[in-house]
Amino acid sequence: MASWCVRAVKQSYSVVVSSPAIIRASPRLLCTAAQQKSGQGSEEDQNAEQSAAEKVLAEEKGQLEEQLKEVTDKYKRALADTENLRTRSQKMVEDTKLYGIQGFCKDLLEVADILEKATESVPSEEVSSQKNPHLKNLYDGLVMTDKQIQKVFTKHGLVKLNPDGGQKFDPYEHEALFHSPVEGKEPGTVAIVTKVGYKLHGRTLRPALVGVAKAP
Repeated sequence: MASWCVRAVKQSYSVVVSSPAIIRASPRLLCTAAQQKSGQGSEEDQNAEQSAAEKVLAEEKGQLEEQLKEVTDKYKRALADTENLRTRSQKMVEDTKLYGIQGFCKDLLEVADILEKATESVPSEEVSSQKNPHLKNLYDGLVMTDKQIQKVFTKHGLVKLNPDGGQKFDPYEHEALFHSPVEGKEPGTVAIVTKVGYKLHGRTLRPALVGVAKAP
């Protein structure tokens, strides 16, 4: 009986030893478990790295958008400044063309005033009569000269300011020498013109010297 038991144990042992599948099963199972655990850890690491990279990219994107906004704002400001400078320069050039002769015109105004006073100082009866033909010829020449100089003034944008009686006083075009009650004139209107004025391209070059009516 004892010998039979010994043989049975030996046979069982030989079966276990002679089966390589049984021997290799345990290491393979251990490797598979290790790989599964390692795979789970690598996936978590990859997810963490991806999240960190996305965060960095989002921050860089925000910074680039801020820089783009700042550069765009500076570009628009520079463009607006350049346009304003161009407009001002163009206006300066145009004003120089229009008003560059302003000083010359002021000097010519005195000549026009003298011609006007000369023609007004000649009595009409002396001009109309044939007593003094030389005076009449001189008068006609002065009148023609005055008309011609007014044509030249108009050609270059110089317009006479000679307010009619009853016109409203305008401080931008008229200069009041006195205020006096005048019969038949409304207060604040031009009563008399002592010296005509001139405008150059809409700008008052010399205001008209006037007397203004006031309430009695």
